[in-house]
Amino acid sequence: MEQQQREDEKFMRLALGEARKAFDEEEVPIGAVVVAAGAVVGRGHNLVETLADPTAHAEMQALTAAASTFGGKYLQECTLYVTVEPCIMCAGAIGWAQVGRVVWGADDPKKGYRRYSEAVFHPRTTVAGGVLREECEELMASFFAALRA
Repeated sequence: MEQQQREDEKFMRLALGEARKAFDEEEVPIGAVVVAAGAVVGRGHNLVETLADPTAHAEMQALTAAASTFGGKYLQECTLYVTVEPCIMCAGAIGWAQVGRVVWGADDPKKGYRRYSEAVFHPRTTVAGGVLREECEELMASFFAALRA
């Protein structure tokens, strides 16, 4: 297995851990971690219901924590791992933060940023999707199945 793939899976598993926290709190189970130089510098999971805040997405929580860790708003040397493709709101914040790389697990064809614009990130940001896709999709499916039950 390629080194980058091993690293991506390692950190996506941490993002999945955050998503499971959201699941346990009856939040939409999306988790995120921000990594710099091989270390987690920010993490978060959805807190929309808990905080009654439509902007309290996992990515926003993780970006805020990472910016606090660095003492600045720019995260060019960082990779954001998130279990589901970011929405357009989060993609805008990722763009403003100039995150260097974005990696997600499950695609979001209904609300994902690519439905609206693939040019929302900083021009130097690179992206990769589908990391641990099945695990990310399964967590989301089980959450929504429980809601319908």
